[in-house]
Amino acid sequence: MGTSVQVTPLCGVYNENPLSYLVSIDGFNFLVDCGWNDHFDTSLLQPLSRVASTVDAVLISHSDTFHLGALPYAMKQLGLSAPIYATEPVYRLGLLTMYDQYLSRKQVSEFDLFTLDDIDSAFQNVTRLTYSQNHYMSGKGEGIVIAPLVAGHLLGGTTWRITKDGEDVIYAVDFNHRKERHLNGTVLESFVRPAVLITDAFNALNNQPPRRQRDQEFLDAIERTLNVGGNVLLPVDTAGRVLELILTLEQHWTQKQLSTPIYFLSYVSSSTIDYVKSFLEWMSDSIAKSFEHTRDNAFLLRKIKLVINKSALEEAPGPKVVMASMASLEAGFSHDLFVEWAADPKNLVMFTERGQFGTLARILQSDPPPKAVKVTMSRRIPLVGEELAAYEEEQNRIKREEALKATLVKEEESKASVGAEVVTDDPMAVDTNVTHPSSNASGLHSGAFKDVLIDGFVTTSSSIAPMFPFYDNTSEWDDFGEVINPDDYVVKDDNMEQSFMHVDGDLNGKLDEGSANLILDTTPSKVESSELTVQVKCSLLYMDFEGRSDGRSIKSILAHVAPLKLVLVHGSAEATEHLKQHCLKHVCPQVYAPQLEETIDVTSDLCAYKVQLSEKLMSQVLFKKLGDYEIAWVDAEVGKTENDMFSLLPLSGPSPPHKTVLVGDLKMSDFKQFLASKGVQVEFGGGALRCGEYVTIRKVGDASQKVGGAAIQQIVLEGPLSEEYYKIREYLYSHFYSL
Repeated sequence: MGTSVQVTPLCGVYNENPLSYLVSIDGFNFLVDCGWNDHFDTSLLQPLSRVASTVDAVLISHSDTFHLGALPYAMKQLGLSAPIYATEPVYRLGLLTMYDQYLSRKQVSEFDLFTLDDIDSAFQNVTRLTYSQNHYMSGKGEGIVIAPLVAGHLLGGTTWRITKDGEDVIYAVDFNHRKERHLNGTVLESFVRPAVLITDAFNALNNQPPRRQRDQEFLDAIERTLNVGGNVLLPVDTAGRVLELILTLEQHWTQKQLSTPIYFLSYVSSSTIDYVKSFLEWMSDSIAKSFEHTRDNAFLLRKIKLVINKSALEEAPGPKVVMASMASLEAGFSHDLFVEWAADPKNLVMFTERGQFGTLARILQSDPPPKAVKVTMSRRIPLVGEELAAYEEEQNRIKREEALKATLVKEEESKASVGAEVVTDDPMAVDTNVTHPSSNASGLHSGAFKDVLIDGFVTTSSSIAPMFPFYDNTSEWDDFGEVINPDDYVVKDDNMEQSFMHVDGDLNGKLDEGSANLILDTTPSKVESSELTVQVKCSLLYMDFEGRSDGRSIKSILAHVAPLKLVLVHGSAEATEHLKQHCLKHVCPQVYAPQLEETIDVTSDLCAYKVQLSEKLMSQVLFKKLGDYEIAWVDAEVGKTENDMFSLLPLSGPSPPHKTVLVGDLKMSDFKQFLASKGVQVEFGGGALRCGEYVTIRKVGDASQKVGGAAIQQIVLEGPLSEEYYKIREYLYSHFYSL
């Protein structure tokens, strides 16, 4: 029977909520993406909480909050403990994204859903894979192979291929077929007829202008604002689509020799670019070739300044361009700059992606935009006076309680360890249940000395043995010497946050010095908040830099891939229904769009069985070498072995005849040269190869149609039966392997 496949959406269907789906392959549960939104709404994670303990592996496709934002919380609070798989850029940049999210909120609220330690702990479970690397699951997932492939949306972004028994389950969301400045397009089109394709309808109703037109309009709008003395605010993500914007602005500023300052402002801006510089092999071919030939790193920025606080913007009092996180305007530097700049009609706020539903960015992108919005302004200030004294008193009380608890625990452990040292068959051991005569000496020392040699061997009632404690430290040995425990030589750091102080530019997930100082700032503080009404007089503009395929391209790609079964997720109800109806007519007859927590069975209709090749059969097979492979024609019958497994056995009777099968591919140009070397007069004409006087060879069929990666074409040999005909046919057959 076919491989069993079930899909259960946990978040992100019939809406634009974060992405999170449970995909079960023969009982092995994959959690594919584990996203959260910028509101950090815990109600969205309730479906995940009900299945988190059953997850066997987690696959992460992209490095933004929408695809991995819930990982720290799920592993801390929901019982998620499965291994995680992602590409190296998704791991590195996802880590920085979560750092930036935490720091942005910690500065304006008492954020307690997760800590930096929780982020580190979650990402320690990530196994990093390279593109097209097959990873074989073990244990419960025996026989399942996963592989990340290029998605084209974000750096390291992944289309996941899950294979079991020769059937492919493809998870491809937020893919982009267009080649961009820093990324190649997706490889989704290389798949043909997968068993199941899970994809999104997020962009099904949108159409995009040509890239050059979009870029020109984007740069023109920025220059117009700067020319009238205004500032430009670009709310961006932490380490995703902002990279395309950085390259666009860097190249334009360099070509035009512009002097207006550009800033990339986030808590991890320096670390982000440092990492990205080392990920050139994950980027577009043009960037990789440029570095290979000239050693020119595209992200060695000369026009864009990396800053981690707003005070750095004061260095340039005139017009400026600022890319600031977060894109939703719910928190972070973009929120604060919007409040400061919104009232000036000369300024421009340019959105390069659709705001998340219910966020300030989404409200401002409405048509028409609001003329005034209410925002909450918060800031963290140090405690002073009575508040500081009360805080310090509370901290001292907590420390005293913790010290007392530690002392009690230590005493209990000491008593337990001492009690365990008594050896009943030791002649020097003293039974403390036996009453000893009391004396002044024993009375004086009662309770004061334990495990000591008492003068005269007179023990107190509380003593255990009249000798010093002896510890038998036995060691294990093997043929090479004493067996050591590697954990004894690991330097353990009690304070995990101290690791952030090492900022030597390595790739160990550390932050730059400014962010590290911010994390390690232990000054007692509190958050003050106030409501403001902001008059929106600045210009608001949206330009699509999301890096996703548009509706027309999605439909074309799906028609080319032609999956046997299609599952649609993540998109508005209108977009999902529109794409579903289109695919039912033009892609495949089985299209599913499940509701939240609705489990759908998309098990393949094909009946696939595992069979063994018996030794008796293989001993009779004659192999022929074809390149790096060996091939053979096999006639066999199916039987069962002793362990009840299906096996291919030799035929009980004679093998039936079969037509000759020619294996290989023929290039007409190569064959022309071969015939000429044999003295045959040959020339191209009318799309065919004319050999001698009467024989013609041509290829017929559609070269664009492929089965298993090979074009569907036939070679036709035409001409009268003659000695010349048979000679050329023999030459033709010699270029193939016959079975």
